[in-house]
Amino acid sequence: MFTEKIEEGLSELGISADEFSQLLIRLLDYGVLCRDESQIESLLYDRYLQCSELVEDYLEVIKIRIQHDSRFSFVRIFPPGAVAPGMNDDDHSAFNSGFRQRPSQQEVALILVLRVEYEKALRDAQVDDKGCVMLALEGLAIAYKNLLKRPLPDTASDRKSLFKRLRQLRLIRYDTEQELDFAEGWISIHPSITRFVNDEVLANLTASESVELNASDAYTPAQSEKNIESNNEGDNDVL
Repeated sequence: MFTEKIEEGLSELGISADEFSQLLIRLLDYGVLCRDESQIESLLYDRYLQCSELVEDYLEVIKIRIQHDSRFSFVRIFPPGAVAPGMNDDDHSAFNSGFRQRPSQQEVALILVLRVEYEKALRDAQVDDKGCVMLALEGLAIAYKNLLKRPLPDTASDRKSLFKRLRQLRLIRYDTEQELDFAEGWISIHPSITRFVNDEVLANLTASESVELNASDAYTPAQSEKNIESNNEGDNDVL
């Protein structure tokens, strides 16, 4: 049986069923593991490396795909039907992906801006040895306004919620929320941002500075917790 095969493989690797379960629950809950994020994620990421084939076998049953970046030490999963940059699509996958929760409109807009800023830093060789890019909040606000022709959310609470969500997605990092209260604060953009926005969308964003861009041109409004549905054709550009 399948479960017996998994248990046998875990036994050979010296990993208990509870440890395997903890790894899967965390991965399914967060959708991503980043080794540099915390001690817990470092431990779970290293455990994933030990039993990656078993994790892949387990998740393959429900058609969940895994994207592993060994260079920058992160693992991200994609639910059935999701379009992931750099991964081949399944022509026979289900059209409706029920448990997929996509970013909100504001989250997608900020992700697009961060992706453009990351690419600029990459060209200017302003990337650290872990592939991260430091960005001042003041510079981010200016870039957001220039690219999308609108400011960041007005209230501090809305901005904090927005940054917190992107931190949960392991796309950015900051030390404390207090840093977000000041224009001189900084955030770090994680290299996994490159897997979140495909090259075609990035090319469209950076093709001409004179083009007035609305975020809806580059993404489909999210299917949020309230199950907002969209009929926009740009469904697959940002996940």
